[in-house]
Amino acid sequence: MLYWLLYQKLFVYFPPFRIFRYVTFRTAFASLTALFMGLIIGPAIIRRLQEFQIGQYIREEGPKAHQKKAGTPTMGGVLITISIIVPTLLWADLSNRYIWLVIFSTLAFGAIGFTDDYLKVVNKRNLGLTGRMKLVLQFSAAALVGFVLVTLTAVSQYSTHLMVPFMKQFRPDLVIESLRHYPHLWPLAFAPFVLFVMLVIVGSSNAVNLTDGLDGLAIGCTVIAAGALTILTYVSGHASFSEYLELQKMPQVAELTIFCGAMVGASIGFLWYNAHPAEIFMGDVGSLALGGAIGTVAVIIKQELLLPFIGGVFVIEAVSVILQVGSYKLRKKRIFKMAPLHHHFELVGWSESKIITRFWIASLVFALFALTTLKLR
Repeated sequence: MLYWLLYQKLFVYFPPFRIFRYVTFRTAFASLTALFMGLIIGPAIIRRLQEFQIGQYIREEGPKAHQKKAGTPTMGGVLITISIIVPTLLWADLSNRYIWLVIFSTLAFGAIGFTDDYLKVVNKRNLGLTGRMKLVLQFSAAALVGFVLVTLTAVSQYSTHLMVPFMKQFRPDLVIESLRHYPHLWPLAFAPFVLFVMLVIVGSSNAVNLTDGLDGLAIGCTVIAAGALTILTYVSGHASFSEYLELQKMPQVAELTIFCGAMVGASIGFLWYNAHPAEIFMGDVGSLALGGAIGTVAVIIKQELLLPFIGGVFVIEAVSVILQVGSYKLRKKRIFKMAPLHHHFELVGWSESKIITRFWIASLVFALFALTTLKLR
C-alpha cells in the first residue's frame, strides 16, 4: 500500500520518492517495520494470552526440566504472522501474484496451526488435531499452491523444471510432456509437479514444527534460513545476477525479497521474547506458518533442492524423528534417547542454552553452504 502511494502516486509530485522503486530499499524498510512491530505489540499479545489463560501444556514423557515451562503463553505465532503480513502489504507491489500466493500459504498453514493450538487449550492437554487430519489440511493447502503455480506457467516465466545444485545443464521437467497437449489428460500431466510441491511445502512446515521444542531454537534457525532465502530470492529476480549465476530468470519473484525480509524482521522481533527463558512460545500457529512460508518461497524461486541446506537443522530434526519411529517399529529399539534430536542432547546432559547456540551455529553453516552452491554450479 505504501509502495503504491509513495511511488506510483506521489513520485510525479516528489521525485525523491523514486527510491521506493528499489526492492532493496523496500526490503530493508519491511524488515525494520516487522521488527519494531513485533517489539511494540509483543507485550500486549503476551498479556492478552495470559488473560485468556492460553498456556503451553507440556507432555509428561518429555525432559523433566520442561515441566517448569507449563503455563507459558503459547500461540505467539499470531505475533509472527501479523509482523510478516502487515509489512509485506505495506511495502510490496500488491499487483504481484507471487506475493499473494506466499501470503495465502502463510495464512493457510497458520490457520491449521491455530486450530491445533486452540484445541489443545480447550482440551487442556497436549492433544490438538489428529496427525491424519493435520496432514490432510496441510496437503490440501499445498495442493492449492501447486495448482496456482501451474496456472502461472502460462502467464509468467515460472517453470516446472527443477534446478539441481552443482549441475548447470541438468534441469528435469516435472511435467509429463507427452500428456500436456491432451486437454482431458492435462491434470495428469502436471500431477508429478503438484505432488512434488506438496511434499516440499508440507515437509518444510512439519520440519520447523518439530524443531520448535526449546526456547528460541526454531525461531533462531528461521532467522538464518529466512536471511538466506532473502539473498537467494533477490539474485533470482535480478536480471544481471541471475544471468551471471545461470539461474532461471524470473523478474517477478524479486518482490518476494520483501516478504523474506519481513520474515527476518518478524523472527528477530519474536526472538526478543522467545529467547531463553521464553516469555512466549510460538505454538503450531507460528511453526507451521513459518515452515509453509519457507517451503513456498523455495518452490517459487526454484530452489527446492537447496532447501535441505537452507534449513539444514530443520531437516536433521525431522530425520531424527523418522529414524526414531522407524527403528522402534522395525526393531523395537530406539536410536536416540528421545526425538527430535534436541531432546536427545538434553538427556545426554547438554544445557538448553548450549544446545540452542550450537544448533544456531550449525544452521548458519548450512545456510552459508547453500549460498556457496550458487557459484559452485
